[in-house]
This record gives sequence, structure tokens and C-alpha cells, in this order.
Amino acid sequence: MLPHGRAEDISLFRTYADAQAALERVTPYRDTLADARALGFDVGDSTNVEEVPYPQWVGVLVHPNVPLDRADIGIRDCLAAELGCRAYRFRFSRIEEDRTGNFVVDFLNFRRITHRHGWRFEGLMLVRDGVVLFRNHGGQPHVEYVEDRRNPLGPLQGIGESSVRALN
Repeated sequence: MLPHGRAEDISLFRTYADAQAALERVTPYRDTLADARALGFDVGDSTNVEEVPYPQWVGVLVHPNVPLDRADIGIRDCLAAELGCRAYRFRFSRIEEDRTGNFVVDFLNFRRITHRHGWRFEGLMLVRDGVVLFRNHGGQPHVEYVEDRRNPLGPLQGIGESSVRALN
């Protein structure tokens, strides 16, 4: 009888491993944006994609203490193309939330235990003239944490806070 919920960035991927495998199928210097779209990475119609400005992706992918000739060839070619290269960041996730414990104690707000679990994926693609030059990924394959809130006054716990706000 305790609440259950799910927060999800809509995508074709059910798991972190699915998203990772799909991005790894994108082959730099061969695959186009159309190929990436077929794998679930649509830069034009996805609500989970962000176009990353040139200075931002350069600041993330190019470190001043690492010689440029050590960088991936796709990064170097995008640097040479400057504004002719576009970077796209994809974010997908699925987090489920379950409340556990005693129903009466939870209902009366004395103690609420919430267990959250799932995954978060972030992929990055550098694209020049519609061709993917570089792709990489990261994220959290396993998200898991527990929130345990205890309110000694139970249902009365928030009354003091509400009274103070009402007076202001």
C-alpha cells in the first residue's frame, strides 16, 4: 500500500548496457547521423539530447596538460573544423522509487524509507558534415540509495514550518 514511482528519460533503452552497446555500434568516420538515429541517438527529434557549444566541449575533451597529438583523431579533426563540428550529449536514465517499511508509520509521517534504484547514461558524439568523428560514454550503470526520514512529531512535524511561512 506504500507508494511506488518511476522517473525515466524516454528512450529506446531499457538498461545502461543497452545504451552503451548501441553507442559503441556507432563507428567513427563511417557512420552518419542517420545511422546514429537508427540506433536510438536522434539529434533532431529527441528530448534527451543537448547540443554542446564549441567552447564547452573543447574544455571537457582537451586538457591543457595532455599534448594534442595524444588526443583521439576525431577530437583533433573537430578542433581543426572549429565551428564546423557539432557536439551532441545524450542523457538517458531510469530510476525507480519504492517506499518500504510500516504503512501506518509512513502514512502518519513518523518515518519514511524510500529506496531508489536504476541507472543513468550519458553519451557524447562529435559530428562534422553529418559524419560521426568521435563518440564516448559514461554515467552510472547502477544507481542505488536509500533515504530514511524520521519525524518525531509525525503529522505535526511540518506545522511549525507552515506557521512561520504564513506569518511572513
